[in-house]
Amino acid sequence: MLDFNQKGKVFITCKDRSVMYLEQEVRELGFVPTSVTRTGLELVASLEDCMDLNLHLRTASHVLYEIKSFYLRNAEDIYRRFKAIPWEEYLDVDGYFSVNSVVDNESVTTPLIVNVKVKDAIVDRFRELKGRRPDSGSDFIGLVFQVFWKETQASVYINTSGETLAKHGYRKIPGKAPMMEALAAATIYATEWNTRVPFINPMCGSGTLAIEAALMASKRYPGLYRNEYAFQYILGYDPQAFLAKKKKLENKVIHDPGVVIVASDISLQAISFARENAAYAGVEHMIDFQVCDFAETEIPERPRGVIMFNPEYGERLGENDELEVTYKRMGDFMKQKCAGYRGYIFTGNLELAKKVGLKASRRIEFWNGTIDCRLLKYEMYEGKRE
Repeated sequence: MLDFNQKGKVFITCKDRSVMYLEQEVRELGFVPTSVTRTGLELVASLEDCMDLNLHLRTASHVLYEIKSFYLRNAEDIYRRFKAIPWEEYLDVDGYFSVNSVVDNESVTTPLIVNVKVKDAIVDRFRELKGRRPDSGSDFIGLVFQVFWKETQASVYINTSGETLAKHGYRKIPGKAPMMEALAAATIYATEWNTRVPFINPMCGSGTLAIEAALMASKRYPGLYRNEYAFQYILGYDPQAFLAKKKKLENKVIHDPGVVIVASDISLQAISFARENAAYAGVEHMIDFQVCDFAETEIPERPRGVIMFNPEYGERLGENDELEVTYKRMGDFMKQKCAGYRGYIFTGNLELAKKVGLKASRRIEFWNGTIDCRLLKYEMYEGKRE
């Protein structure tokens, strides 16, 4: 049985190009990373801390707690080395577990081989010690073990999250080509929006950007919408501790932060979906939903804030001609109606972005799935620029 207050090595994963926003979140929660990579960061924390991290983080994918690191030469040594690990200290014999592996070793052609060998080692150890074994499979519905093996160094972690944290749990109707919630949060962090000035999201689709902005402004964290995590299956887990942490989340909520958030779309169905998602998240009252062409979106004059587009990228044949007009209209709209605002366009098509007709002051790199994207920043100066 694990001591949930015992400090250890923790690695938090995220999407490539989002780590600086994850680091910002982690530091705001009072943790200091010991190292940062392209796809995550490392820190020293307890399982108790991992519970808090899972409940709070908006841009993370998984929170991993290390249980062992060791020398591993090749595939022939997997079973022996992993069978020696005291799995009975972490996993109930009547429980369920899965194994996931990331491997870079010349003796292994596929991580699936490692998954199978590790599972065999775990169940055989249980059979010898207990006379029976826990169930296992590929679903993240119980305890999840994560293996990282590079050359001759292997590390085993408990994936305390289970299913990815990138889905925040409130979006019941995804709509057309939705942006993942963690990516939406990261792009909003990238705008440096301070949650006190207006956030305008024309062409809002299913509303993910506007909803994430409302969640930030009202200090609603993803843990409010999720009740199932892998850490709940670790031996030593205290359900009352989890309920207490959920209560603390609820107490942090600012029900009326007084910020203007506007989400518009020409599609009545899209706005209907966005409203339902916002209602489930508890922020429908914070968002001014408008059914209109994006150029007719009502923009507050004061104070100036952030306007953010996430248009289509033109992935299908024949779409680009129509989208060229749309991108030019976005530029005209920001130039004519959004003076004093900071404008942002998130796109995976830089050729279309040239049609905006404005010079981007920054080009911030992101991945949307496998699509190489940019968040383009435009300064909408009032009057003549000095």
